[in-house]
Amino acid sequence: MIHRVIHSDVLRAWPLWLAALWWGSLTALGAWVVPTLFAQLSSRVLAGSVAAALFGVQAKATLVLGAGLLFASNARGAVSVPSAAAPARGFVLAGMILALLLEFAVAPRILARIDLPLWHALGSVMLLGQWLCAGVVFWRVAGARNDAADVTGD
Repeated sequence: MIHRVIHSDVLRAWPLWLAALWWGSLTALGAWVVPTLFAQLSSRVLAGSVAAALFGVQAKATLVLGAGLLFASNARGAVSVPSAAAPARGFVLAGMILALLLEFAVAPRILARIDLPLWHALGSVMLLGQWLCAGVVFWRVAGARNDAADVTGD
């Protein structure tokens, strides 16, 4: 019986874990990892290349985590996201689109150093937008979980 309760709680919590991982990975990358690269590596070109590779990994993570969140928002039964989190789907999709645009439209221009100030600024704004989308999703999924816990008494 205890195993079944724990298993059910884990299944109900996984959207929150996905949202937390998405927002947390963007926060860590943008706030600490990339600034540290530019502060510690001797070459800005090398730091930029490493940062671009990390942003590529982040884009893939965003797509995987976003797909998981979209799946969870459409799932039925014990694994579904509470209905209060359903409006977060638009923010998940927006974050995924921003990740794709960053990876395939902006990053190649930054790496080629084509009009670098413009594309870097645009990429930074798009990354901020993605971070905000992830934050809204995290906030809404966490709030929906808390609302569901209040209703069920968990």
